[in-house]
Amino acid sequence: FSPGESTATGTMAVPFELRNDFASIALDGQRQAGAVRVLDENSKRRRVGLLSQAEADQAQPLLSPLYYIRRALQPFADLAEASSADLADAIPQLLDQKPAMIVMADVGTIPEQVRQRLVDWVDNGGTLVRFAGSRLVAAGNDDDLLPVRLRTGERSLGGALSWTTPQPVTDFPKTGPFSDLAPPAEVTVTKQVLAEPTPDIVERTWATLADGTPLVTGMKKGKGTLVLFHVTPEATWSNLPISGSFVEMLRRIVQLSRNQGAAVANAEAAATSLAPYRMISADGTLVPPTPDARPLVPGAGPLPVTFENPPGLYGSETGVLAHNLLNAESRFAPLVRPQITVPVTTIQYAFDESHNLKGPLVAAALLLMVLDTLAVFWMGGLFSRRPRRAGTAAATSAALLIALGALVGHTDIARADDSKPGDERAIEDISKTRIAYVQTGERSVDSISQAGLEGLTRFLIEKTALEPGAPASVDISKDQLSFYPLIYWPIDPAAPMPSQAAIGRVDAYMQQGGTVLFDTRDQFATGIGADSASPATERLRDILGNLNVPPLEPVPSDHVLTKSFYILPEFPGRFAGGPLWVAASLEATNTENRPVRTGDGVSPIMITANDFAGAWAVDENGDPLLPTVPSDPMQRIYALRAGVNIMMYMLTGNYKSDQVHVPVLLERLGQ
Repeated sequence: FSPGESTATGTMAVPFELRNDFASIALDGQRQAGAVRVLDENSKRRRVGLLSQAEADQAQPLLSPLYYIRRALQPFADLAEASSADLADAIPQLLDQKPAMIVMADVGTIPEQVRQRLVDWVDNGGTLVRFAGSRLVAAGNDDDLLPVRLRTGERSLGGALSWTTPQPVTDFPKTGPFSDLAPPAEVTVTKQVLAEPTPDIVERTWATLADGTPLVTGMKKGKGTLVLFHVTPEATWSNLPISGSFVEMLRRIVQLSRNQGAAVANAEAAATSLAPYRMISADGTLVPPTPDARPLVPGAGPLPVTFENPPGLYGSETGVLAHNLLNAESRFAPLVRPQITVPVTTIQYAFDESHNLKGPLVAAALLLMVLDTLAVFWMGGLFSRRPRRAGTAAATSAALLIALGALVGHTDIARADDSKPGDERAIEDISKTRIAYVQTGERSVDSISQAGLEGLTRFLIEKTALEPGAPASVDISKDQLSFYPLIYWPIDPAAPMPSQAAIGRVDAYMQQGGTVLFDTRDQFATGIGADSASPATERLRDILGNLNVPPLEPVPSDHVLTKSFYILPEFPGRFAGGPLWVAASLEATNTENRPVRTGDGVSPIMITANDFAGAWAVDENGDPLLPTVPSDPMQRIYALRAGVNIMMYMLTGNYKSDQVHVPVLLERLGQ
């Protein structure tokens, strides 16, 4: 305690696993009931794993899906996050840390190789909390990892062309964990995912909106719990994440996770009373309850310590509730001189008689060091009157030179061994911007891809300030993908299907900011979205089924891709007529609120059927290798311009959508 202060705060740096094994905390040397604090299940700090597929934006942290979740859970939970963006690696990393709860912020498809392990973790007592979003909507229903079945798409509330208005939150159901919380009057919901109406939907609803639709649903699965927030974890679909109720709701869900310890007490006992189990005696030790102790009736807030309810543990071996003499609201009154008429003598507890011995001890240490040095010199014959032999000096010098040479040699060897295999290629990949293409294993397809990217590279050097390096071929199962801003993937049904691990690496690359351009090259076979799909389109669907792909849409007329360098109304390749598909806007039907006009995000996926590489491909002399269909020289020019727009979009983002600086630019041009 500081002088004159009645409160104090202390921190103990204790490992997470050791802290949850504590049964009590006591002040050393203080044998009294007030110096002992017994702990129960509510005092344990549970580990919570956080998982999101959205790339964290350091410039806009308030838009990060995990930002508000971290702020809400940090005071009462130990947070853990995976180091990998690949779900196939991230989920096992979190499960290996044995969390009590895992929070997934808009996570869509779960990879098959880790799905069963996650399901078993829930069945054995884990609590899985999921938040809605575009990826979850696109992934569809999952009966094992969702508490309710969801309808396709999301529901929008409010807007200029809508009859509905944003919905507030109504009273929490009495059967849910939020029953004693007051409904937040300031919270409204503008978008949500709807649950399919089932006979048990009322039992699984923990929070509802004013129109009766669920806001939070949950259910018991095995020994664990599944929870779904039908809104996003950031303040885009609702302002719930920025309200105080969001913190309390997450706190209640964390308290439901019981796979790290027993429950405080069963529900029947907690609703009535708890019998005395162990009491704290006057000297601070735990003793059996006295005959005067009475059962404790739990209630809201801290319970007072009385003669009938002395401090100690109440409950049974299955679970106990801590009842301490002092709690967070306890205050000590300062000692005052009694108002009496008899003389009172004031005596201090002790006098400060300590002496600082730092100076004398340091001086003694220095003196001993000098004496030790003189003794070494004397043993070496430095103070002897006989002259030292020249051979001894020469031998000593030779030994020093040999030791110095060995040291230098070891240093050189260590420097030579620092390099690792593959470092030369990594340095080459990052020294210049390079476009990459996926090795399909088919020689004809790979040769056209290489020739196409070489042709696009030449065109970029001639028409723009960008001077990319030579195109690179990548094996998605083992090569480092993060070196390349754009990867061209020609889909060939004759090529072998990539493994789950390889697709997982591509998924992680897309989540970390890279873009994959899929080209089915089947525009005149069947286009994307046709009733009868071509083999290449079927293979693309098999690949995308294992990826967390956001909703897609054809490039809108006002998309930044249409104006990143050239003004292009369409994106032809060797074939013409097929659209270029990109990630859909948050409100694709609302042309006044597209993120392509306001944000800097780049679509992680593009899909075409126009055979871009076939139009870009040139030989050593720069002549085209393949004809365009239909035969039109300008179509090849437009295809190259489309490639330039795609590269500029990849490297600069949506900077041209920012209209804030237009008046300043026009003023400078006028000057």
